[in-house]
This record gives sequence, structure tokens and C-alpha cells, in this order.
Amino acid sequence: MVYIGNHLSASKGFLAMGKKASSLGGNTFAFFTRNPRGGKAKDIDENDAKALMDYIEEHNFGKLVAHAPYTMNLCSDKPDIRHFALNMLKDDIERMEYTPSQYYNFHPGSHVGQGVEKGSEYIIEALNEALFEDQTTTVLLETMAGKGSEIGRTFEELQYIIERVDLSDKLGVCFDTCHTWDAGYDNVGDFDSVLDEFDKVIGIERLKAIHLNDSMNDRGSHKDRHQKLGEGYLGSDALAYIINHPLLQEKPFILETPNEDDGYMNEIAWVKCLSEY
Repeated sequence: MVYIGNHLSASKGFLAMGKKASSLGGNTFAFFTRNPRGGKAKDIDENDAKALMDYIEEHNFGKLVAHAPYTMNLCSDKPDIRHFALNMLKDDIERMEYTPSQYYNFHPGSHVGQGVEKGSEYIIEALNEALFEDQTTTVLLETMAGKGSEIGRTFEELQYIIERVDLSDKLGVCFDTCHTWDAGYDNVGDFDSVLDEFDKVIGIERLKAIHLNDSMNDRGSHKDRHQKLGEGYLGSDALAYIINHPLLQEKPFILETPNEDDGYMNEIAWVKCLSEY
């Protein structure tokens, strides 16, 4: 079974997001834990969170994939920004427990000229402070396109972090089809080899979710420009192959394409129509 959805606004509440996902044809969705540009998160209505959990069980939803704010840079060269990001991470992980056993995805961050190793050490320190034994949430590091000083442009960079975190069993990876393509991985010509490499470096069991996006740029561009499905350099055939890959079944696919509701509804229907499972 394919679980497909898009990013939804949490401003109207948890249950409203579940119903909105259903209205678009989705059976999973993503949401920002707070304003994507940062700031204080709204108080959580426990009854509303419980209502969502009941709803997604009744409607056979896949795992939800929450997303950290884009401003959360755990490896900044400025201590105050790292401190702000760490507090945000800790608060978000605690808040995720109101919707237990879901996914929380974040961009590893930009080292801002300090180098990948130094930046990675800051990320490791933050995760070691934020993760806790009893959490049910799995925290996902996202594969990145490699623009600027982004960390996560290779599977090796992600694995360097994962293997050095004390509670690494709480970690996974969100595989972004646009980002990995822009980073140089051949998602069009040899996707099997891409997943083989992922398995050898990180372990396929850690691939928990997929951001399903086409790209406005050619392979290895390091630009991170998402395109509507089938309208970019990946194209319909490659995306159909990814959707139906046997190693990716029963995982949530999240759309981050430049669309409004009608566009997302069409893309969700397209993915479901292509799915062989």
C-alpha cells in the first residue's frame, strides 16, 4: 500500500489536518511543528491530538511526518543560534509525544564555513542532549541537495552523525528525491544502485519516509529547486519506479511540490493510480 500526502497547516488543529488530508485523497500528511520560519509553538490541545490519533487509525493512515522549522540550525557558527535551535528541538520532540510513534524530520543544518566535521559534532551534541529513552517519536535526518554549506549531501555525512549518537535507535532518514538528485545521486538512471549504496552506508532499515518531489535542475546541481511531479528532470517514469520500489512500500510519501490544493489532489491521485501495491 502506498501512503501519500502533502504538507498541511496545523493552524486549525490536529483533527482538522487529518480531515483535510482525506479530502485531498491522502492517507498520511506532514505538518510543521510551529511556524516554518521559527518562533514560539502554539499550546497543544490534548483532546484534539487524541482525536487525530483516533482518526488516522480509523482511516488506515500511514505514519505522519512532522517537519522542524527551516530556521533550526543545530550547527551554526553562532552559539546563540545553536542554543535557540537546541531548545526548539527539545521542545518539538516533547510535543511530538502528544501524537505518539510518528516521525519528526529536520534538515541537519549548515556549518557556515566551519567544515562538515565540526558542524556534524554540534549536531551530534544536540541530538545527544535532546533524545530521551522513553520517546516514541523517531527523529529523521533529511537528505540534502548540498547547496551552500549544508550537511547531509551524502549518505556518509548522515551516517557519520547517526553512528555517533548515543540513542541512535531513535534516528532514521527521510529520503528526498529532489535533494538526492540535486546532490548527484542517479535517481533516474539507476535508482536500484542508489538504494544499494544507501543500504551499504546507512542501512535500508533506517529509511523511514520519502519526500516525493521532481526537480527543476539537472543531476548534481546542488540547487534544491522542487518541481511538480513529472514536470522536472526526474520525470514521470523515474518517479513511478520510485513509488513502486519494493524496498519503499508501506512508507509515507510526502509531496513538497509547488502546488495548491487542486494540484496536490491531482498528484495524490496520480501516485495512487501508478501504485502497484
